[in-house]
Amino acid sequence: MKSKGIIGECLAEFLGTGILIFFGVGCVAALVVAGVDMGQWEISIVWGLGVTMAIYVTAGVSGAHLNPAVTLALMTRRGFEKSKVLPYIVSQILGAFSSAGLVYFLYRQLFVAYDKSHGIIRGSVESLSTAGIFSTYPNPHIDNFQAFVVEVVITAVLMMTIFAVGDDQNGAPKGHTSAILVGIVIAVIGASIGPLTGFAMNPARDFGPKLFAFMAGWGKVAFTGGLANPYFWVPILGPILGAQVGGLVYDKVIATNLPKGVCDLENKEECEEEIGVFNN
Repeated sequence: MKSKGIIGECLAEFLGTGILIFFGVGCVAALVVAGVDMGQWEISIVWGLGVTMAIYVTAGVSGAHLNPAVTLALMTRRGFEKSKVLPYIVSQILGAFSSAGLVYFLYRQLFVAYDKSHGIIRGSVESLSTAGIFSTYPNPHIDNFQAFVVEVVITAVLMMTIFAVGDDQNGAPKGHTSAILVGIVIAVIGASIGPLTGFAMNPARDFGPKLFAFMAGWGKVAFTGGLANPYFWVPILGPILGAQVGGLVYDKVIATNLPKGVCDLENKEECEEEIGVFNN
């Protein structure tokens, strides 16, 4: 049974989002400023496992949303309480912000040494090489619109998967393996599409660390990405739209064709305990 206290649920969202950022940002920091030899696949696996660990830690309390786009999709598709949406999102952003700060504190001497050895002045366009440790920026060969489309598509795939693994009517109940399956999907998305946008798929995962980088000396380049059309809105609006699309597609294409149908706002009372990402 989930906790009924909003404070406890918000603390769980804060901690869970912090955990996934700790592992994800931590591994990118290891790659960039510590020179650890890792490729796209290894980085993607670490991000996926970070989400899996965060789900295991928090699912029993808050449902392990860990992502404003997921929270909003659960509100529109599963009747998640509107009064909890803003507290959840604020907690997720604060968790991401705080964890980015923790990683920076643990690696701070290596950041300084990296900047010095590469002649980087923090706040310049060149400093995006280290600002990118905290948050995502597009591949230089694509523009903001294409990056937006990428974020919509990959978040839609993620949201469909989340709904599928949490739907006991769709195949055998996945139970505690659901967290592992979601982590695998994130790793696969990162390995296949990640080089285009950095596979944000989560406004809190991107905005919280970006805000930290802005305050830690990278300044406005952290938000603009050095582009005339500032990039920061893409990893916010793209995942929000993508999660809505993914949830709609799952419900209308898959769930309605399952033997017992979809649990949505039309039968909210029957499903009132199923408003988290995972049933507990």
